[in-house]
Amino acid sequence: MTTVLHDAWGSIRSLLPVRADFSGMRRQPRRDLLAGLTVAIVALPLALGFGVSSGLGAEAGLATAVVAGAVAAVFGGSNLQVSGPTGAMTVVLVPIVARYGPGGVLTVGLMAGLILIALAVAKAGRYMKYVPAPVVEGFTLGIACVIGLQQVPAALGVATPRGEKVLVVAWRAVEEFAAHPNWTAVGLSAGVATLMLAGARWRPTVPFSIVGVIAATLAAQAAHFDVARIGHLPAGLPAPSLGFLDLSTVSSLLGPAIAVAALAALESLLSATVADGMTVGQKHNPDRELFGQGLANLAAPLFGGVPATAAIARTAVNVRSGAGSRLAALTHAVVLAAIVFAAAPLVARIPLAALAGVLLATAIRMIEVGSLRAMVRATRGDALVLILTALATLALDLVYAVVLGLVVAAVVALRAVAQHARLDWVPLEHDPAGDHSVEEHELLAEHIVAYRIEGPLFFAAAPVPAGADRCRRCAGGDPAAVTHHRPGCHGGTGPQGRGAQTESSRDHRDGIGHPGRPTAGSGRARCPGSVVCQRRSLQHHAGGDPRGPNPPAAHGSSGDPR
Repeated sequence: MTTVLHDAWGSIRSLLPVRADFSGMRRQPRRDLLAGLTVAIVALPLALGFGVSSGLGAEAGLATAVVAGAVAAVFGGSNLQVSGPTGAMTVVLVPIVARYGPGGVLTVGLMAGLILIALAVAKAGRYMKYVPAPVVEGFTLGIACVIGLQQVPAALGVATPRGEKVLVVAWRAVEEFAAHPNWTAVGLSAGVATLMLAGARWRPTVPFSIVGVIAATLAAQAAHFDVARIGHLPAGLPAPSLGFLDLSTVSSLLGPAIAVAALAALESLLSATVADGMTVGQKHNPDRELFGQGLANLAAPLFGGVPATAAIARTAVNVRSGAGSRLAALTHAVVLAAIVFAAAPLVARIPLAALAGVLLATAIRMIEVGSLRAMVRATRGDALVLILTALATLALDLVYAVVLGLVVAAVVALRAVAQHARLDWVPLEHDPAGDHSVEEHELLAEHIVAYRIEGPLFFAAAPVPAGADRCRRCAGGDPAAVTHHRPGCHGGTGPQGRGAQTESSRDHRDGIGHPGRPTAGSGRARCPGSVVCQRRSLQHHAGGDPRGPNPPAAHGSSGDPR
């Protein structure tokens, strides 16, 4: 028992922060503080928008960005990761809110945090790297489409229609807009989205999202536009509470919790990998990252926050702004907390259409056209996996989409591996200096079949030389009794290939230890291509067509035509 506890503590201790994680904060604090401020400016409209889109309100998005962002920055496995509410997580949360209400979402976040911690203790982070790139690209493309469709009601200035499928909700919103158009909301959302997209090309370092939101808010205030706004926000974070927890619903929420945990793990580790690729000398710890995200999702629901994950866009902004340590992500959380406490009345006046424009632009920027084009043109298998994953994400569920993508990718990979397996018959060469005479070598050559095999040997990569199916006649129709045949058997030729040599030895003399084998006096009978057939303990060489008019004496005594 003591050993088990010691091992468990060792596993948990390896996931906790160490002194080196915080010593880097003293190297370039000015750059980290500036990077954190920049990320906070970018994250503010996204946190508000994703909070509103999730159905729990803007205050839930801000609480998530502050609490989860700070906890993940301290305990996560990356020095550059920025966490908070994300579009992908919002897509999962919308149907949960519709079915279980806000309390169900908070309970799901709590359960997902426990699942992530369990995955971290089990060292499961290393296996996330096996998710194929086409699955990730298709998943990202599908999420971008879902995020864009979710913003259609707010961008058109209509109330969000009822429904669980995003396509249905978007279509009903369009019908409502056609009946009662609101061009003011359309103008605000289109203006913010256009400013963000055009500004990103002109000045990539300027946070045009906050510029667009401020401009839209000022315009709506000055012109007294009749548009929906965020509304009242509490001046601060609520006190931590477990009042939302209903133990009777835990069993029914297990499935959604697993989905949220899987998405948080996938997106967080993908974001950390992207951050590593954008820097030199930075490498994340996948298990610690899962542990940090688990703690963040345990803490966020206590303050009314939605489930969180690492945000690829905010992490990229953090890296490009010069961040080098965890201080930048912590600064981002502190700045957002200050906004919550000091500027809540101003934030409450932001039009929802402006936030919809921010998220529309974010969805468009998530789509990497060049990467998608390259992957679709790479192989048919990659294109199939990408398209199916994207369509499943849009039409079904994110978790089902990832599972479907992984299954299809596995089938495609097995097929590709199986196609690389090759089998080539190799003639036995006589070695004059060997242990066998010429006569013995000729006799052995009739009872030994040598092949050169290249590639993995598994169920999907078992090449059967041409003609083997026809030679099942020699085994009495028993496929399990048929082995490989030399080229030329019934006109067949084996596949070409190179690799290690393996031998199927039939080192037996005629008439020795083979009941029913023709004796030397009756002549040796064999297939035109030296077919070697094996029926467990009985070996048989037959000549000509077994179904011909003069079948050889094979399975009986010499001269027995069976």
